[in-house]
Amino acid sequence: MPGTRKPITVALVDDYDVVLLGVATIIDQYRERVVVAEIDTNRPVVEPVDVVLYDSFAQPEADHYDLGELVRNPNARRVVVYTWNFHPDLVAKAREQGVHGYLSKALPARELVASLERVHAGEFVVSEASGRVRPNSSLDWPGRAEGLTARESEILALITQGLNNAEIATQAYLSPNTVKSYIRSLYGKIGAESRTQAVLWGVGNGFVPDHHRITNWRGGS
Repeated sequence: MPGTRKPITVALVDDYDVVLLGVATIIDQYRERVVVAEIDTNRPVVEPVDVVLYDSFAQPEADHYDLGELVRNPNARRVVVYTWNFHPDLVAKAREQGVHGYLSKALPARELVASLERVHAGEFVVSEASGRVRPNSSLDWPGRAEGLTARESEILALITQGLNNAEIATQAYLSPNTVKSYIRSLYGKIGAESRTQAVLWGVGNGFVPDHHRITNWRGGS
């Protein structure tokens, strides 16, 4: 990209501060090409931006900021889903709703930025899905410091939000046995012996969705 080109503006949307701030920090390494103009936790985009990056961390379909509504928001010129889950039905549903890209959290920062630029230029960009996707090591999520993987944290967030195992399996496009396996693993890491204990731990450790706009982002400071 020519150095004289004006940086594209990006809004970040998700339910969790820690997730969004981690993504913002990754993108800020390339501020001459991409500027994080707005960070919204479960709030509509209020300023015109070139691309909205919608992080899908632990957002139940019944509760998350509706993707279709985001696509229809006149302030969002392009909308891109940012996720580890590349189930064909999810990708197809996102395309039906009118998104302009579907990007993997396994992308290195430079490839993420390049993909956002391609979307801004008018391309529809879908990352290649690998068998075992590992999130970008620079990302953050609730519970990471306690040893929870990104997948385990998403499962715990859904538990904290009141979903049962069957609902989690449907939401995450996982088998019920896989959900049970994740739950056994995360229970061991947080010392929980019951769902009630897991919920209480989640409530006390940042697994309750945030509902505000981050206005104090200072990239690079």
